[in-house]
Amino acid sequence: MADTIEELIGMRRATDQAHVRVTELREELGPPATEPWSEAQTTTYETAWRAWRDLERDLQEAITQYARNEGLDRNDIEQAMRNAR
Repeated sequence: MADTIEELIGMRRATDQAHVRVTELREELGPPATEPWSEAQTTTYETAWRAWRDLERDLQEAITQYARNEGLDRNDIEQAMRNAR
């Protein structure tokens, strides 16, 4: 979990980078229904997607826990994170 807004921002950046990777793979590989992906391509995409999903889940849990620990509203924390970017 995170003890500071700065740690949460670092987690958000890592999550955003993982999402960029998933988006890049989607653009690079195209839709699997149009041209079937190889096993390696499928594995690469699924690994990137899971990493993004797990990072996003962990971030959301960290924001919730931080808000609870600090007695703050989650939305206020998310706004502070957006303002700090």
